[in-house]
Amino acid sequence: MKIAICGKGGVGKSTISAFLINALASQGRRVLAIDADPSPHLARLLGFPADQVPEPVASMTELLQERTEREGAFYNMNPKVSDLPEKFLVKQDNISLMVLGAIQQGGAGCACAENAVLRNLLNMLLLSPDEDVILDMEAGVEHLGRGTIAATDHILVVVQPYRGSIETASRIKSLAADIGIKSLHIVANNVRDDEDMDFIEQETGIRPIVAFRTSDEVRRAERKGIPLSEAGDGFSRTAHELVKKLEEINAGQ
Repeated sequence: MKIAICGKGGVGKSTISAFLINALASQGRRVLAIDADPSPHLARLLGFPADQVPEPVASMTELLQERTEREGAFYNMNPKVSDLPEKFLVKQDNISLMVLGAIQQGGAGCACAENAVLRNLLNMLLLSPDEDVILDMEAGVEHLGRGTIAATDHILVVVQPYRGSIETASRIKSLAADIGIKSLHIVANNVRDDEDMDFIEQETGIRPIVAFRTSDEVRRAERKGIPLSEAGDGFSRTAHELVKKLEEINAGQ
């Protein structure tokens, strides 16, 4: 399965990505985790040693310039990326991790050339035939382009029961509809009761496929900086439930 996880910043995309990755890996499946967040920390949540994880590809300025062959306003729109996974992909048991990050434009103007490298690399990784792929995305989906999203089997939009989270989810839902994405699901996070679930369903028009309940255990693990696999039995059960439901959807297609 190729799964993109998105939503508003701070809703828990990386946390849920980590639990979903661990759920798949615990079944003996090979999993490729891709961190495309501008502030990547999926490696820490998965328990990868910090000294073994390379810096995000997005921050490798010299590499990006070399691959785009940029000269002024002109650049290679199809830069070579086939050798990058071998150089920058790290492994731990049956989980592989690629930290892409995201281009921070700031006042620098268009970053189209640099994004061409990330986009090509990401599209290549999504073609992996022998692995489940979990893509932890930047807030929103526009930065990765329509083609990238269309290459995934499922889009999971993480939503907390708050207006800001709902508004971002609505924009993602609209974009997905525009490009014909059929398997988009709402994943509720930090919910306390059925009232929270009903609010999310009422505002998004979609009943959440699963609900990750508020967890003090996960919060404490995050604050201590320990791998989430060592905490959150409730979250782990929900992640396994999510895998099962997505597999059932695949089987029915």
